[in-house]
Amino acid sequence: MERDASEPPEPSRQRNGLVGTLYGEFSDTLDDRLRYSVSLTESALTIQRISSSPGRTKVVFNLTDCIGCRAYRGPDSADVGAYFTACFYPLKRRWMSAGVARQRVEQCFRVALVQDPLANLQEAERWAHAIRDASGLQAPRRDGVTYMEVRRPCRVMILVNPHCGRGQALQLFTGHVEGMLTEAAVPYTLIITEHQNHARELVKKADLSQWDALVIMSGDGLLFEVINGLMDREDWQEAIQTPLGILPGGSGNALAASVHHYSQSSPAWNEELLLSCGFMLCKGLVGSLDLVSIHLASRQRLFSFLSLAWGFVADVDIESEKYRHVGAIRFLMGTLVRLASLRVYQGKLAYLPVKEVPALPKGSIKANHPPSTPQHPSLCSSLPCRLIPNPSPNQNAHHHHNTTNCNHNTISNSPNNANTTKRTEIQSDGKTMVLVDSLLPGLEQPVPESWTVVKEEDFVLVLAIYQSHLAEDLWTAPGAMADDGLIHLFYVTAGISRPALLRLFLAMEKGAHLACGCPYLVYEKVKALRLEPITPQGVITVDGEMVEYGPVQAQIHPGLARLICG
Repeated sequence: MERDASEPPEPSRQRNGLVGTLYGEFSDTLDDRLRYSVSLTESALTIQRISSSPGRTKVVFNLTDCIGCRAYRGPDSADVGAYFTACFYPLKRRWMSAGVARQRVEQCFRVALVQDPLANLQEAERWAHAIRDASGLQAPRRDGVTYMEVRRPCRVMILVNPHCGRGQALQLFTGHVEGMLTEAAVPYTLIITEHQNHARELVKKADLSQWDALVIMSGDGLLFEVINGLMDREDWQEAIQTPLGILPGGSGNALAASVHHYSQSSPAWNEELLLSCGFMLCKGLVGSLDLVSIHLASRQRLFSFLSLAWGFVADVDIESEKYRHVGAIRFLMGTLVRLASLRVYQGKLAYLPVKEVPALPKGSIKANHPPSTPQHPSLCSSLPCRLIPNPSPNQNAHHHHNTTNCNHNTISNSPNNANTTKRTEIQSDGKTMVLVDSLLPGLEQPVPESWTVVKEEDFVLVLAIYQSHLAEDLWTAPGAMADDGLIHLFYVTAGISRPALLRLFLAMEKGAHLACGCPYLVYEKVKALRLEPITPQGVITVDGEMVEYGPVQAQIHPGLARLICG
């Protein structure tokens, strides 16, 4: 409680020489005899028990870890006091294993300034409002990354696939996420998908002006549906700017694991990963997400956020569906089964490599970050995210590195030189605006002379990935970022032994496979690629979903979408 109950609530008090600190003394919610001094700065909430004992224990909570605070009256109508509760999710050491993970911590206080219940509630609301405002400006950010922010209060559509993974997505949502959204005061509408492509049909027709974010609680397949539904719309340019969130509820959860990795946190799995992604959803920071345009032989065009796979990886993904009831371990079971009868696939592979871009001198300013680009989310917190100016799609060109080509030759089939980083090109067909894949020739045409054609035609696997993780426990592209403008191309040629291939995947759990020195593994950073299977039967997957088998080519579009990532 305040030291002088006759004093009216003060808007602010200077404390310990720091102007702007909010200070108060309150009692414990369960025991009025326990009193605490509480001070709030722009970055932290400090709590110290008031006692006559020297060396009082002080606890400091970083507002970066706070998702919300609420004020309320107690259940007893005779109680004149009011209460406020702040919810934090700090990184704390795990009890039974190494590393840290986000764990919920709640701090509750009773406010009894005077005998007037309304005045006490107003003071509790003042504190809750101040904590919410201060924590809204404090969110985990990576150096050198420009973020936007979901509009507050935001309106969120959450799509849940109840059959994904082990069929527990809805239970996981109600058991872990629902409470976090309530604590963060995030209003949402929950939609349970009923059949394949339900989400795609829904977002294609939805009035997106009613929503500030679309959140997927599932595996990666449901997000694949949502992105392609958005790109099917006539207003796709605006629609694809709707911030997308991911909550892991499936077997693979590759994007969720990647987003968690981008936050520079220790590896997490299962409920810990869900808690991390739920925390990032509540904080509401939004970054850019690269999409890859994929063309199939039938002229169908798809948009991908994760991967394009042929051979071993695609086989395991599809063949392990029968083990879906066991959860993420299905991939291990599928891997062991496929290793027992290892296949070799014949085909042709070509790609547009990334040329090294000279590093900027130290202290120079990037020309592709104009002064008008917002550098702090608070500058745009009052606007819908999709209306905020965003960095050029070329912002990450300085991340591009060339890699040594192994067993390749460069052909000169076409005079077109497309080896430049380009902005997303949009043209009109007279009715709608069309996203142009300027790096890709027609599938029936030869690849440009600037492309590299792989000599080998016998492969065990080809994997193009644009996120860091292929599954919760597969750190496939250690250097990848959601908006690096790169396709990370891996392929393994014939001749590799079963034990060597198994060692590669075991090393991939810690992102160490590139250091194995395996002569059959090749890794390249590319902008576009073409794959032409010769083997008459096989499986090609896009974001884990099986697509038409046959020639396929792909091009990356940097920063085309928006992703809630911190």
